[in-house]
Amino acid sequence: MKKPLFLILTFVSVLAYSQHKIDTNKIYPVDEVVISGTKTEVNRSQVPLTISLVNQEQIKQSSESALLPVLSEYVPGMFVTKRGVTGFGVATGAAGQISMRGIGGSPNTQVLVLLNGNPQYMGLMGHPLPDAYRSSNVKRVEVIRGPASTLYGSNAMGGVINIITEEATKEGFSGNASASYGSFSTLKASLNGGFNKNKVSVFAGVNYDKTDGHREASYFHIMDGYFRGSYEISKHFKVSGDFSLAQFETADPGLDTSEVIVHGDSLDIQRGLFSISADNQFERIDGSIRFFYNFGEHSIWNSATPSDFLSNDYNYGIIAYENLKLFTGNTITFGIDYKQFGGEATQRAFNKQLVDTSVYEAAGYALIQQRLFNNKINLNAGFRLENNEMFGLEPVPTAGINYSAGSDTYVKTSVSKGYRSPTIRELYMFFPNPELKPEELTSIEAGVEKAFSGNRARAELTVFYAKGDNIVKLVSGDGGMKYQNTGEIENKGIELQSKLKVNEVISLNMNYSYINMKYPVLATPEHKLFVSGIYSYKGLTTTLSIQYINNLYTFIGANSLTTDFTLINTRVSYNINDFINVYLKAENLLNTKYEINYGYPMPGILFFGGVNLHI
Repeated sequence: MKKPLFLILTFVSVLAYSQHKIDTNKIYPVDEVVISGTKTEVNRSQVPLTISLVNQEQIKQSSESALLPVLSEYVPGMFVTKRGVTGFGVATGAAGQISMRGIGGSPNTQVLVLLNGNPQYMGLMGHPLPDAYRSSNVKRVEVIRGPASTLYGSNAMGGVINIITEEATKEGFSGNASASYGSFSTLKASLNGGFNKNKVSVFAGVNYDKTDGHREASYFHIMDGYFRGSYEISKHFKVSGDFSLAQFETADPGLDTSEVIVHGDSLDIQRGLFSISADNQFERIDGSIRFFYNFGEHSIWNSATPSDFLSNDYNYGIIAYENLKLFTGNTITFGIDYKQFGGEATQRAFNKQLVDTSVYEAAGYALIQQRLFNNKINLNAGFRLENNEMFGLEPVPTAGINYSAGSDTYVKTSVSKGYRSPTIRELYMFFPNPELKPEELTSIEAGVEKAFSGNRARAELTVFYAKGDNIVKLVSGDGGMKYQNTGEIENKGIELQSKLKVNEVISLNMNYSYINMKYPVLATPEHKLFVSGIYSYKGLTTTLSIQYINNLYTFIGANSLTTDFTLINTRVSYNINDFINVYLKAENLLNTKYEINYGYPMPGILFFGGVNLHI
């Protein structure tokens, strides 16, 4: 605990010392606007839920092609597992497990991923595919750290990650291209561009990644494309659509725990999505109706065993909501959701069909926001009634209050329920149990946020307590292994997030989280600290970041295993002119020996160099 405490105290000292250096006559951005907590644009301070926002500049500064590792650094309480240079994979040996305040599942089914507000998860397995989320087409990411099932339904039990993609906003044509090369023959390239004119906006991008990997049979290749277009019918109506397709191949290098390493599965995966939406915007009413369709084809095989798994899955539905502003300070949101998910899966080696089915969910919800006393107090209450084809009706309430203690200080607290319906995989496929019940969680949190010196410095402190039951666990019984509702969750913790603009060339970011888990959770560190500093002057930008992980569970059983490690990364970039930027990046400068997935040692020091072009 000495390292994170020292770094936190150092950051706070710099913040305090810098106060007399700050020009208080200057005005800086007042607050960050988010939509994920209410489905209408509001200042983040007015939402009772705790929301982190990761912006485009932070994503670009990382030079990461995969999105989730960036979020894992910048969002307190969130952790994403890794197993190599790049690429997460699926099935046995996969990484990309998302933990939010110690809630996520293995594989992740308790944190919901959205793309522009549309649910993203595999129809049979019930979890997102981390390799499908690329960073080059992202405008910003809004992360709800805690249950959001009232607005988003099942799978939002632990939190929500809403990925908001880029749009063409610049008049005429614009474009970007980037390429990098580094350790273990790792190549990353992307090309995207947009066009905006006469109410028409079009944006498209393509990405390619490949690496040989730092271990034998740890290669990863992916190519993906994305398209987004919109048309403003009038000042009140707008239609838009998205389409993306990702194809990747990878392999499981196997556990590095013995002299003879047995390689695991090889994978050939395709994931795609399509959505279309119609939005309306009036003075006292706004909303959206949208249709989304996700699909995937997965081929998994193992040459060492007679195993060949094939699946096709889908997840589609309709989302509609309206925000009504009936009188001053009041907003009422009404919404309905319908989702159908399923598919078919076969073990071809045994000529056995595992499943061919689908399940539907339908829900209605309402959220009321009321501002009082010249916006000093903001009351929030919501209720959702979800009907699952398998499990019937599920009521989901939430309530919260925000208090403005001045123009630069906000206090908030909330109580919310989260839930998750068992997946088709758990009900009918591997170690099935059709008698499973939905998981449930109750969360209480409170926080305070304060801005200093014209918002040049900000700090946010949150405390939380979460208790859940009926958690689905794979347990051994008289009939063998089987999923059962035997698990429990009882987590409590503290999260701290702050940023500071020391002067016109130096800025700092820091976040820290402490999670006390009564029942140990895989892939969740007890302490997580991330500190980054950026120096930018006359086209030269230098970034240095430190991440400290303590008491991370890599294995839970009779002899549970935990690990600690510290990673230091740096990146130096230079703008040759207005159109060309070159950079060098080094990861794991200390050459730390560590692993996140049990039996999968991570690489040592890595070097990359690249170029970015902008039109």
